[in-house]
Order: sequence, then structure tokens, then C-alpha cells
Amino acid sequence: MSFKSFNLHPRIESGIKALGYEKPTPIQQQCIPSIIEMRDVMAMAQTGTGKTAAFVLPILQRLMAGPRRHIRALIIAPTRELADQLHEAVSRLGSGTGLRGITIYGGVNKNPQIKKLREGVEIVVACPGRLLDLMNQKEVNVSGLEMLVIDEADRMFDMGFLPDIRKIVKRLPAKRQTLLFSATMPDEIRKLAREITQNPLSIRVDDTIPISTVSHALYPVEPHLKTALLMKLLDKTDTESVLVFTRTRSRATRLATQIKKAGFVAASLQGDLPQNKRQDALRGFRDGRYQILVATDIAARGIDVSRISHVINYDMPNTVDEYTHRIGRTGRAAKTGDAFSFVTGEDSSFVWAIEKVLGGALEKRTLEGFAYTVPGPMVHTSGNLRSLQPSSQKGFPAVKGRSFGRRRSASARSW
Repeated sequence: MSFKSFNLHPRIESGIKALGYEKPTPIQQQCIPSIIEMRDVMAMAQTGTGKTAAFVLPILQRLMAGPRRHIRALIIAPTRELADQLHEAVSRLGSGTGLRGITIYGGVNKNPQIKKLREGVEIVVACPGRLLDLMNQKEVNVSGLEMLVIDEADRMFDMGFLPDIRKIVKRLPAKRQTLLFSATMPDEIRKLAREITQNPLSIRVDDTIPISTVSHALYPVEPHLKTALLMKLLDKTDTESVLVFTRTRSRATRLATQIKKAGFVAASLQGDLPQNKRQDALRGFRDGRYQILVATDIAARGIDVSRISHVINYDMPNTVDEYTHRIGRTGRAAKTGDAFSFVTGEDSSFVWAIEKVLGGALEKRTLEGFAYTVPGPMVHTSGNLRSLQPSSQKGFPAVKGRSFGRRRSASARSW
């Protein structure tokens, strides 16, 4: 099957060809014809399956006919990074269509956004907060809206955006096409879908696609040795690019600084950064200026880089779904990738939950030559000083294993 089977406008086909797309992915095969037929769709697909093009292409197809310079399609995304990514997809796929788009989100001056809205656009990609703000100021006219897309709906729920989504939807024309995409489908999202769609077509592709192309491994380690272990792993890894996840913003910043001091070219991505620095980190990681990106979960669904070879969970995520989203950053587009997780004794029950979902035990590795028995920092207990000795890592027996990578080549050593 080829994209020509969808009978898309020649100007859209030229954009597809320019990006080197050849065959549609399963989610595209199932979604594009139904969306073109103006069906409401509720689709479940993991990251890395091509779902962005699955709704962007039909949007472009529909908007090729009809009036210009007013909002006809609205795409709502949970994060600024994802909004930028979606806008870029619209711009690249629709480069020959003459359709105009804009991103709307907070953290930046709203006046340029208002200026572009007043000049006239057909496609808006927005985060809920700033969109509501501009709606309240009557700067966003949605009276002629024809298509609504809610992307990463489960992430919207996780971030507490569902009340805002409902407020936005109430202001949209009742006669519209609604598309809802989500990596998981908890009850809250199904309820939202019932509220905002009309007789939706439910589509679910193989949600193991990203996982099946990823090799998983656990590295049991004491908390105070995580950074030292990470440095050793990076030193022994032959990679294209590495995405490291931490739990907190401050840790992402601190860890990126330590990695840079060790001689690697790295950047951090977290919510406290100004938008221009967040965009620079993403662009630099995407174009290869940064080989290592240290990020909080804000990046888990906002990075579309096909060449990420390794995802490292410096800190384990809070949920199994979040683990899936993190490791979905590698092994994309049928390529292979590696996901490594640093686990402490406290993570044992969570690891068992992941193994249950994946259907088998994950390999546990120790890095040859690494000093796992180095004592932790001295702490006060009842007026006495004692060392935080390594625990027995209950639930994670030591397994002697090979190191996972090759020593970096001379060219890679310039990181």
C-alpha cells in the first residue's frame, strides 16, 4: 500500500514525497480513509507509530477546498514541545498547500500570537491554558471550525487539563469532526470521548510496536552511585544519541551539568527553562549538536527524533504508562533501540508491574569494573555519624553481565 491510494491532493503528495515517506504505517492506513470520510475517530496508538501524519494529512486534504484566513482546524496538545512538533509536521507536510498555521501556548509573549491570529490562519495548534486565555479575550474566533483534534488525551488527563478541554469544547461549533488520539485509554478518556464525539470509529493498532523494537535492561544500583554508573555507561556506549530521564527539574539541570563536565556535549530540558532555551535544547538534540539530552517527563511526548539509540531512566517513572512513553522515544519507525533503567530496592514492585505488562522478566545487568560497594555519604543518626552502606538491593539479585556497548570510537570521543 502506498500514500497514492488515499488520492490526496497533488500538493500534499509533494510534501509527503519531499519528506521521504513511502508506505503508510498501520495507524495511517486505518485512520486516513475514515477521517477523509469525515468520521469521528477515537484512536489508540503508542508513540512512534506515525499517528501525527494520520490526522495531519486528512486535515490538509479537507482544508485544500473552502475558505482561507479563518480557523478551520484546531489541534490541542498537552505540552509546548508537542505543540511545536505538531506545527512543524503541519508546515512540512503542507509546505506546498498555502495553508497557514500557528502555535498558541504560554511561557511566551502572547502579542505575536494575537498578531498572527488577526492576519488569518486556517490551522491552530494550541495548549489549553493559553488557548482559553485568548478565547476569553475574543482573539480566537472558532465560529467556522470544522475539525478538532485532541492529541495525547491521556497526557491531558495526567496533567489535569480535562476541565479546560471541556470548557474549550463547549465554545466550539456542535457540527464538527472530532478526532481523539491517546496512547492509553483509561476510563476518564473514554468518558471524554463519549462527551465530545458522535458515533466515533474506534481504532487501535498494535500497541506493542515501540516496545517490540526496544531492548530492555535493568541496572540495580544504590541511589548515591547512579551518577557514577551513568558516566561509566556513557563512556562505554557507542550511540547515536541518548535521552536520559530524571524525576525532578533540578536533578535534570544538575545532571546535565555533570555530564558536560565529564566531556560530553549535553543539554537539559525541563519546565523551568525559558521557552527559547527549551526550543534550543530540542533543536540541538534533533540536529545532533547535543548527543545527550537530560529531561523530565515533559519531554516524553514532545520529542520526535528517529535516531535516538538509547533511553536511560536515571530515575524510574511513576507509572507503567509513563515508562512506555519514555522508552517509546527509541525504537521508532521500526528501528531498534535500547532502554536502560537504574533501579534501587524501592523500585522492585514497580519493576514487577512493568515485567507483567511486557510479559516476561527483564534482564538485570551489572557493569564490569564498576565499584558497586562504595559507601554512601556520612549521615547523623542519634548523634553519631554513620555511612550509608549499600543495601542488599532486595528484589534485585546481582547478576554478572556483559557491558552493553562498545568503547567509543575516536570520532565519537569528541562528544
